[in-house]
Order: sequence, then structure tokens, then C-alpha cells
Amino acid sequence: MAKFELKLPKMGESVAEATVTSWLKEVGDRIEMDEAVLEIATDKVDSEVPSEVEGVLVEQCFGVDDVVQVGQTIAVIETEGEGTEETARSEGGEEVSQEAVSEVEKTVETARATASPEEPATVDFSASERFYSPLVRNIAREEGVSPEELESIPGSGKDGRVTKNDMLSYIENREAAPAGKKAVPQKPAPAVSPVAAPVSVNTGEDEIIEMDRMRKLISHHMIHSVQTSAHVQSFVEVDVTNVVNWRNRTKAAFEKQEGEKLTFTPIFMEVVARALRDYPMMNISVDGERIIKKKNINLGMATALSNGNLIVPVIRNADQLNLVGLARQVNDLARRARENKLKPDEVQDGTYTVTNVGTFGSIMGTPIINQPQVGILALGAIRKVPAVIETPEGDFIGIRHRMFLSHSYDHRVVDGALGGMFVKRVAEYLEAWDTDRTI
Repeated sequence: MAKFELKLPKMGESVAEATVTSWLKEVGDRIEMDEAVLEIATDKVDSEVPSEVEGVLVEQCFGVDDVVQVGQTIAVIETEGEGTEETARSEGGEEVSQEAVSEVEKTVETARATASPEEPATVDFSASERFYSPLVRNIAREEGVSPEELESIPGSGKDGRVTKNDMLSYIENREAAPAGKKAVPQKPAPAVSPVAAPVSVNTGEDEIIEMDRMRKLISHHMIHSVQTSAHVQSFVEVDVTNVVNWRNRTKAAFEKQEGEKLTFTPIFMEVVARALRDYPMMNISVDGERIIKKKNINLGMATALSNGNLIVPVIRNADQLNLVGLARQVNDLARRARENKLKPDEVQDGTYTVTNVGTFGSIMGTPIINQPQVGILALGAIRKVPAVIETPEGDFIGIRHRMFLSHSYDHRVVDGALGGMFVKRVAEYLEAWDTDRTI
């Protein structure tokens, strides 16, 4: 008999840790190869960890709600055949483990090198009753955040835990504070302050619903975005009669030929990607006082989930895909988002986001920017309305399909001229849609 160490796999370049949410197998259970052993959650998505071998689960190394670093052993599986625990390890797991160890060692060395002579490099966080993951503790040590200061940082993670994003946001705001007004370590505020905030009173007839993990993350991201970006909006009404008529005439043949449904979303994604090529300064992000101009056009597609939450899978290099490729990507990402089967990498590195508020009947909206992007486009409902039609023979009233495009953008780096021209270009591409276009 041999023992195999199941390690937390790499889940993306920026994912360093995950929280165990549930065990799907108990000690003593038989496990087939590629069968899910446990469920984990990152700051982005939930996913399952499958077994790389066939055998019996003999040890669970972590409990539910424990935070695990990439490369750490999370379970031990006993396999048939001879061999030792060492030889049963996968080559990839060994490499990941060494990578994780090297990263921790590098972090510790950096913290020691940057520590001031008056303050020891090792800071004791164990006295706190609050839980901090190893990653959060390493960041705190490296940035000189004291235990008292750490206690005052509000957490957006499960049960109010401080996440990596909470730490980075706090450090960024602390560095941005004016000279002489830097954040100083403070003890947590007393339970009752002189000026108490309004308190919601439970009458006993109200239903109290605890926010789930994803809703807490969404709440944190939305507040962070509003506090970070100077939001401003531009609105354009666009005639999409040509698009509607072409799709109605083409969708049956498209599905028969390509095996994919043709919705309006890939059409909108195509014209947005074209507009971003025309106006590359909309395809940027902000890092402090630096503007990062993105080489790739990665479109985020806001997707509503059945539980009322929202997730934004990303179509990478959208400008390099034709309409068939976009339709496949849109349908696949939307389906797997609703089935909770997205990978962490599939919700990262977006450069611009599109959200369809018209799905729920809204004619327009004022969406909040998906940080660190600088723009987001809301698609309103398509409606039949009476409109003035201009022709060489004169103007007349006709029934047209029209919709509103609502463009929110970051006024720190995008002025009204650029924000307005961009959304107008999207409208122009839609109105000039070729009705004779072939699939």
C-alpha cells in the first residue's frame, strides 16, 4: 500500500490561497480517479478538487473554513500497490510545494530586510482572537502593519475575515494619505461609541438573511469601486432594427450550422471590441498615478446567477474572435457560470465589461465600474417605438427597434469627450450592421 498526498493545485497566477468549504468524501470513503474530494472557495469562484489517484481517503489535513495555501497537502489517500509516501506524490505537486515554500521564504526575507532597527521583523499576531491567513500575516509583516492596526481593518471575507484585497486596499489608502496624516495603529473602537450609528431593530416579524460569501465579496467590490473611481455616465439611443431583423432571419440557420444559439450578446461583444480598437484609451486600468494601456482586449460579461448574485466571466482576446467564436464563448461561459463550474482564471484579467440590464426589462442603467477597469457599458432593453426616419425623399414616422446604451466611466482618466465618443462609436457600428452579412 502507498500513500498519496493530495495538494491544493494552482488555480491561476494571482490565486495563492483557498478556503475549504465542504468535504465531499469522509475518512474511509473509496475515491475514484478524477472524483471530487472537497470543495474550496477563492476570492473569485468556488470549485472542486479532484483526486489524481484511486484509493481510500485516510486523512483530512484541514477542516471546513480553514484557509489552505497553494501547494499544501489537504488530504492523504491510500492507494493499492507498493511504494512510499514520497514516491506516491505527483511530480507536479512536489514542484508546486517547492514553489510555495520558496515564495514564503522570499516574503519572510523581504520582511526582515525592510524592518526598521527599532522594530523586530517578526510580529506576533497570535494574541488576537481574530483569524488571519498566512498570506494576510505575511503582507502585514512586509508592510509594517502592527497587530493593533490589523485589528482595525474591516474584513470582506467569510465571517468578516481580512482578505488579500482588503490588505492591499488598506495599504494603498494608507500610502495615499497626506504627509503628517498617515494612518497610525489604533485600538478597535469600543462597542458603544459616543455617536452611535443607526441600528436596525428586529421586531420579531422580520426575516433575517445572512449574506453568503459571494454577496459579501460583491458588496466589498462595489463599495471599493465607488470610493476609488469618479463615476460619470453618457447615454446614447441607438436604432438596432438592422441587427434585430438580421438575427431573426439568421438564428435558425446559425444554430443548425454551428450548433450554438445566436443571442444578441455576441453581436454586442463584437461591436464593443471593435470600438475598443478604435479608442484604445478606454482599454486601460489605473495603478496609483500611472495609466496601464492594455495590449489585449478581454471583455467581461456580467452574468446573473440563479441565487441573485452576479459574476463576470471574461472573453479573452475578444477582438480576435469572429461572431461564431464569440457565440461559443458567450454560451459556454454563461452556462458554466450558472452551474458554478468557472475556473478562477476565467473571471480575471478583464479590461472592459458589458452588462445587459435589458434582460430584466430596464431601458437603461448606471452600472458601477468593475475595478481596476475604467469603463462599463450597460445594454438596455430593445423596444419597438415610433421614430422619425430620414430619407432623401423626406422624413416620416415608422416603427423601429431602439435601445439605450449607458456608459459609466472613470472621470479620473476618461473625459466626457472620450467617454461619449466611445459609446457613440458602438452605436454607429450597430446602426450600420450589414443585413446581407453571411454567417
